[in-house]
Amino acid sequence: MKRIFMLILCMLLSHWIIAQNTFRAKVTSDQTKAILKGATATIPNLKIAISADTSGLIVIPNIPNGKFEIDVTYVGFSKSEKVYSFPQKNPDQTIEIVLEPSTGELAEVTVQTTRTNQSLRDIPTRIEALSLEELDEKSTMRPGDIKMLLGETTGIHVQQTSVVSGSSSFRIQGLDSRYTQLLQDGMPLYSGFSGNLSLLQVSPLDLKQVEFIKGSASTLYGGGAIAGLVNLISKIPEKTPELTFLLNGTSANGVDASGYYSRKWQHIGTTIFGSYNYNGAYDPSNTGLSAIPQIKRFTINPKIYLYMDEDNSGWFGVNTTYENRLGGDMQVIDGKADNVHQYFERNKTFRFSTQLSFTHKIDEESRVNFKNTIGYFDRQLSEAGFNFKGKQLSSFSELNYVRNGEKASWVAGANLITDNFTATPPQSSLNYNLTTLGAFVQNTYKANNWFSLESGLRLDDNTPPPNKPANGLFILPRVNALFKLTSHLTSRIGGGFGYKMPTLFNDQSEQDGYQNIKPLNTGNTQAEQSYGLNGDLNYRHALGSEAFISVNQLFFYTKVDRPLILQNNTFINAPGHLTTQGTETNIKLVMDELVFYLGYTYTNTKQHFNGLTNTQPLTPKNQLSFDATYEIEGSFRFGAESFYTGSQLLSDGTTGRDYITFGLLVQKMWKHLDIFINAENLTDQRQTKWGSIYTGSITNPNFGDIYAPLDGIIVNAGIRIKLLN
Repeated sequence: MKRIFMLILCMLLSHWIIAQNTFRAKVTSDQTKAILKGATATIPNLKIAISADTSGLIVIPNIPNGKFEIDVTYVGFSKSEKVYSFPQKNPDQTIEIVLEPSTGELAEVTVQTTRTNQSLRDIPTRIEALSLEELDEKSTMRPGDIKMLLGETTGIHVQQTSVVSGSSSFRIQGLDSRYTQLLQDGMPLYSGFSGNLSLLQVSPLDLKQVEFIKGSASTLYGGGAIAGLVNLISKIPEKTPELTFLLNGTSANGVDASGYYSRKWQHIGTTIFGSYNYNGAYDPSNTGLSAIPQIKRFTINPKIYLYMDEDNSGWFGVNTTYENRLGGDMQVIDGKADNVHQYFERNKTFRFSTQLSFTHKIDEESRVNFKNTIGYFDRQLSEAGFNFKGKQLSSFSELNYVRNGEKASWVAGANLITDNFTATPPQSSLNYNLTTLGAFVQNTYKANNWFSLESGLRLDDNTPPPNKPANGLFILPRVNALFKLTSHLTSRIGGGFGYKMPTLFNDQSEQDGYQNIKPLNTGNTQAEQSYGLNGDLNYRHALGSEAFISVNQLFFYTKVDRPLILQNNTFINAPGHLTTQGTETNIKLVMDELVFYLGYTYTNTKQHFNGLTNTQPLTPKNQLSFDATYEIEGSFRFGAESFYTGSQLLSDGTTGRDYITFGLLVQKMWKHLDIFINAENLTDQRQTKWGSIYTGSITNPNFGDIYAPLDGIIVNAGIRIKLLN
């Protein structure tokens, strides 16, 4: 009997020993396929937790027979929860576990502006990105344009250039709008004359991501990006078709209706965006002048995508916008003009451009890209007793080579940019023509796990050339370095040269409506040349399993030699230079469904002309923003935000007062339907409360600087219908 008992015990013991199983898995990112070293695998029932090694491999030994849930987590990524049966059919198999980026600041973001499609965390150039989720929120707050989207971004200031028509430009780090670039999918659709009104004619509904570079971005995008650039990344067709309609109405007599459709088949895909935007003239202060003009705008943007095979793909798109914008005296807008009420400002614009992109994949590491855009822009600006009409024909073509190696990545190429502006008589003397041929090379070298260096060089030749010393030829070096000091703390430092060719199209001429401006003699005018430095510290950390904090501190400095200024209706080079310096602070705290954001910008921009130093007008030194959002994904969203804009010097030597605005958003989401209501400027801050916005008579008003809102409290509400999603 004793022998039988011992035999049974040995058999059970041997079975238990044999039943010990080993689980092997490799953890990677869904977007970039990068190895997620340090990912954690947990078997809750067995109280086992193992971390992945440097190759992303997880090995869990001594697992008994049965079914066990294994959870895999990594900071900034959604958790993988899956039940596995042991013993496995193939015990030596290494399972691949792919984690998707989670929402929140720590999610992994892939950027396109650098051409290498790398993770945001691994690029030495400092880039900020607004994700699709954030754009989804912005599209319900202001569906008709991206003015609010840019205006609520730290370090960017939106400046209204017309009192009655609402035209606006944006400034980065205190520099005039002519020192910035607005791109669509890496192409300059909104440069020169066509840049006017661009903020007010782009809808966020068909955007997937918005990327910002603040500071010199000369290597890939030319010298004009002295202050930085904004790259609008369009949505692309996915396997799951999308059909979305958005209807919106505002308390300021506005209506927006837009639709977006996308679908991808095996070898072809398409996206189609269309919108109609209307706004009746709106005068909340009863000044007799429109704070918001009468607007009628149509937009249609179709694209077709071709996936010929694994190595060749491309797309072609068309962007078309027509707008009739009428502001001024409310009686004139209503068709009741008389001898006293005559003032108006009408902008009729037609925008048409094509976009072409083709990519050939050479091997797993390298590819060749070609892209082209041709743009036509027709604008007629009419005022009482004055009419200015012009047409712009521009083009951009680029061929580049990209290689992403394990240690080094290369981007090299050449581009050709043409810009031709023709004014209708009697302003034909303002005609403008410029051709730029550029070549560039950029290398990103990952020396080790904690240090990467990005260096670039660009050579541009401009025709017709400006005055000496450059004579149209510019060499633009740029260097950026990334230091991963710890797993939570990184730092970037860099700088570069830039330049801007003389042009009539800037904030000053736009504010003056191009009246009485004398022709620009490019050959007798020097190009503006710049030197810029940026440095930042970025801290990211997980506070438990559901909370994240991100802190970014940026320092910047830019000097612009001999900037172009308007003097006696003539653009000349100023006798001196312009400097801007300051800091940006961004703090984001994510606590499961609750997100807090705090942003602060300090900007000190000075004019150093004729040995004297003066503060640049219309540049607030202090700006502060706070945002709190509570969201149950796919169900409910509530947001509250507040913005402080500090006092600023005005062109007449007076000081514009500081002010605070406040807004609220409530959104309820179902599978196929969203309902939202949003309120802006609940503190009803209006410049017209603090004094008159013009001098002279209502017949011929002389407007001062606009430094605060004119439209007061605005409430909008609407629905978004998702038929396919």
